[in-house]
Amino acid sequence: MKWYADRPARFTRQLIADLLAAGWVALWIWVASTAHDWVLELRAPGDGLVNAGGDIRDVFTNAASKAKGVPFVGDDLSGALGNGTKAGETLIGAGNTQIGVVQDTAFWLAVAVVTIPVLFLLITWLPLRLRYARKAGDIAKLRDKPDLLALRALTSLSPKELSKFSGDPAVGWRTGDTDVIDDLARRQLLALGVRA
Repeated sequence: MKWYADRPARFTRQLIADLLAAGWVALWIWVASTAHDWVLELRAPGDGLVNAGGDIRDVFTNAASKAKGVPFVGDDLSGALGNGTKAGETLIGAGNTQIGVVQDTAFWLAVAVVTIPVLFLLITWLPLRLRYARKAGDIAKLRDKPDLLALRALTSLSPKELSKFSGDPAVGWRTGDTDVIDDLARRQLLALGVRA
């Protein structure tokens, strides 16, 4: 396969198209990263719940451990304060759930934002580049076979290109006119930007 043309004008167009394709991918990666970061800012309430739940749990745990030392009612009081510890654990669980949802949303949003434009690029740009690379590579292998290139030129060049010949190029090819064959072969190579 031959990825780039030998002719400077076509090479420049191909290089610009490839750079634009790379820029397109980079742009959408940046957009996805920015969207990911913005969505992650929504986890602040979940972080607040986790911190508040941890503080409540710690306060009630300390109070329950100190309440055990109160004569006669220490165990009952410690058990009642233990329920506050459970409330703190519940807040921590709710905060972690919210954080998980926000992180999952941020991740999948970023994946979607990158995937859709890149798939569009791969569906439109990549087949054109692969087709050119395959054709140009195959044609380049035929450089030393001008008769085949001339035949290919007769079937693939536009009528406008073929009308530029002074005579009938098909007759010249059939009769083995080397000037016509070489000219047809050269034009076929140039049509794909391959050096003759």
